Amino acid sequence: MISIATWNINSVRLRMPIVERFLVEQAPDVLCLQEIKTVAELFPYDAFNALGYTHHAVHGQKGYHGVATVSRIPLNEISRHNWQDNGEARHVGVELLGPGKGMVLENVYVPAGGDEPDRTINPKFGQKLDFLERMTRWAETVDRPTMIVGDFNIAPLESDVWNHKQLLKVVSHTPVEVETLERFKDAHGWIDVGREHIRDPQRYYSWWSYRSKDWKENDRGRRLDHMWASPELAKQVTGHSVHEACRDWEKPSDHVPLVTEFDL
Repeated sequence: MISIATWNINSVRLRMPIVERFLVEQAPDVLCLQEIKTVAELFPYDAFNALGYTHHAVHGQKGYHGVATVSRIPLNEISRHNWQDNGEARHVGVELLGPGKGMVLENVYVPAGGDEPDRTINPKFGQKLDFLERMTRWAETVDRPTMIVGDFNIAPLESDVWNHKQLLKVVSHTPVEVETLERFKDAHGWIDVGREHIRDPQRYYSWWSYRSKDWKENDRGRRLDHMWASPELAKQVTGHSVHEACRDWEKPSDHVPLVTEFDL
């Protein structure tokens, strides 16, 4: 059995106390972090090492974006894809070398896409769609048992958002984004692990805006974070969980962790 977690942490150095709490309480074998907002040299390696997460793959940059995979299992970094096409630190890929040997784990932070869902007036939206298209071309070549996790910044299903009709023209739930993500899914036959275990139309959110004063009371959430697996790998999944309680911890991220368990 191994367990893999993903979490957009929104600054790993600022939120290290809640990362430590999560690792102590849940003890996943591997944790994939997005939006670490630090260069690799300033990543809190010592704090992770003290908790037994002594294997690291960190692709960071100053103040923005950045991804990191930390693990109790030996791993080898194998790729850093430039799907944004401008050098931003938004991906790191590793292969597991201990338990789960042979699994490739891709950690990705898809751009948010700005406010207007129109690439003619909002270049950021076009960059997001192009990022996903580059991911799709890559997915067509995947030939190993692979899991891709992270902040996709798209909530594809009606039950992935608090109000489908109100959000149809809001970036993250627009039809063009959903269709683009579906093409990526079809390119490798990815299995949406979360939705295999929390079946549509059950409510399933991973993000609540900081602008909402009482996130639980209003519950205006979206499922922006995902864990997808190659078809054969998905057959070995034994569990999946969403850790909403973390949204209530001190100085929380606006995202919560997801955990998938495998019997490999």
